[in-house]
Amino acid sequence: MFASDVYAAAERIRPFVHRTPVMTSQRLDEMAGARLFFKCENFQVGGAFKARGAFNAVLSLQEEAAARGVATHSSGNHGAALALAARTRGIPAWVVVPRDASGFKRRAIERYGARVVECEPGLSNREQSLAALVAECGATVVHPYDDDRVIAGQGTVACELLDQVSGLDMLLSPVGGGGLLSGCALVARDRRPDMRVVAGEPAGADDCWQSMQSGRRVRLEQVDTVADGLRASIGARNWALISTLVDEVVRVEEAEIVAAMRLVWEVLKIVIEPSSAVPLAALLSGRMAARGARVGVVVSGGNVDLDTLPGLLSTAGAGFRL
Repeated sequence: MFASDVYAAAERIRPFVHRTPVMTSQRLDEMAGARLFFKCENFQVGGAFKARGAFNAVLSLQEEAAARGVATHSSGNHGAALALAARTRGIPAWVVVPRDASGFKRRAIERYGARVVECEPGLSNREQSLAALVAECGATVVHPYDDDRVIAGQGTVACELLDQVSGLDMLLSPVGGGGLLSGCALVARDRRPDMRVVAGEPAGADDCWQSMQSGRRVRLEQVDTVADGLRASIGARNWALISTLVDEVVRVEEAEIVAAMRLVWEVLKIVIEPSSAVPLAALLSGRMAARGARVGVVVSGGNVDLDTLPGLLSTAGAGFRL
């Protein structure tokens, strides 16, 4: 893949996605010891960056393939985004959803018109169920992250951010399967070769961190994190890019994720989901060097189940306080 693939995707999806805003906060700057620029994909179509990759993939399909529909496995945001993109093009969509996925996100997938197929939790169960589904219906698989079209679409986040903010020293993104991180890293290296590219990852789903440490792709079958959007294991295409383009992966604890999410709610006055809080948690944890830097922070989405909030926020503990 090349950065030119991302630039082509930006043109393709422009009429269908939002150019999301960048927000700043003097309080959060002071806490981090850096100048932070939050790229707010929680304001994206469907509430998350996933719309970018889904629309690029669906709009890239030839007519014959599109007519058979699209299929994927997803714990939420990608499934909803693919359903929306398919509905926009007028083609069917199927989404394999693990039984333990957020009910809020599952309802979004159904609301956008996809047919949901339930499976047991675990990556292998997802993949087996998707393979069986595709064998039956003949749909084109649009993988949540290990897909060149999806990676290119997700990289348009960085295209916009670098147009909106000049002189960034660092791009900081969450990482789950790696679609967002690998796409953004392609753009960062093309536009600003000297800029550091760093990822935040939950310690309970740290396959990317383990991969960086060992120099080979590590896959985790079972993970445990409140950041449900980051439970996927790093993809092969994604790892090929991340291993050469990303400088560092920083692990954060569950209480730090929730505390960072609460901070964003309180200070920026915007709704974000736990996965979106992971980069800020990495900054505030003190485990990465960012003091004095201009940092672009990707806020990946805002699809949080409000019914779970009381219990979720109680796990923050002391956390990071203003």
